[in-house]
Amino acid sequence: MAGKIVAVSEAGAARDVVGLKSLPLSFDFGPDGQCYVVNAAAKRLQTLDADALVDVASLDEAEYGYNEIVVDDAGHIYLNNINFAFPGGDFRPGFIALVRPDGSVERQAGDLAFPNGMVITPDGKTLICAESFNGNLTAFDIQPDGTLTNRRLWAKIDGQGADGICLDETGAIWATSGPRCLRLAAGGEVLDEVPLDRMAFACMLGGRDGRTLFICANEWTGSVDVRKPSGRLFAVEVQEKRGGFPR
Repeated sequence: MAGKIVAVSEAGAARDVVGLKSLPLSFDFGPDGQCYVVNAAAKRLQTLDADALVDVASLDEAEYGYNEIVVDDAGHIYLNNINFAFPGGDFRPGFIALVRPDGSVERQAGDLAFPNGMVITPDGKTLICAESFNGNLTAFDIQPDGTLTNRRLWAKIDGQGADGICLDETGAIWATSGPRCLRLAAGGEVLDEVPLDRMAFACMLGGRDGRTLFICANEWTGSVDVRKPSGRLFAVEVQEKRGGFPR
């Protein structure tokens, strides 16, 4: 399946940045502004250099392609892997891995029910991962060497799991969950909700003042029919600004 990375302005103008021979699942920016791309089907972690993708690490050690990525200000790169064929495959627990500067990949945390969106708190001490199959937002302590310890439940979403997540300046998390995006406090209290007409897959706070919540959504019946694109990017003004690392 061919894919591409697209840049979209606040006015809705879109331009292609780079094309791929396989589907890109996620990307994040490092502390130096470098864009890291998970090229799942090619099993490579790559950087975007002008209009080309350059290999950083081989991800061949995993049976299935990696999914989400988050990079902290210390340069620790975390990827997660659902660890089974989706859709249609038999479920197996997934895991989070750390990519070292030398390109080596070290598994850090397992037994995750379809690990998905991840965030790191502004102090760089906590990683939180959404588990799509059980609704858990699961937290880990980040040690100075990048290893993950002290697994615990940060919040649980009732009724449906979460996909992409982001932090606001108060420490609350916006989480896409079915045809909606929820703002959650630690412990699981729902602080706000944005309903949608289709399945929400990713969200991010941004815009000129950091108060625009962008939500990527698509019609979903268990798979995506690429012959009939139904993806939409929604923008909603919210009260609290973006949290996390200001890059």
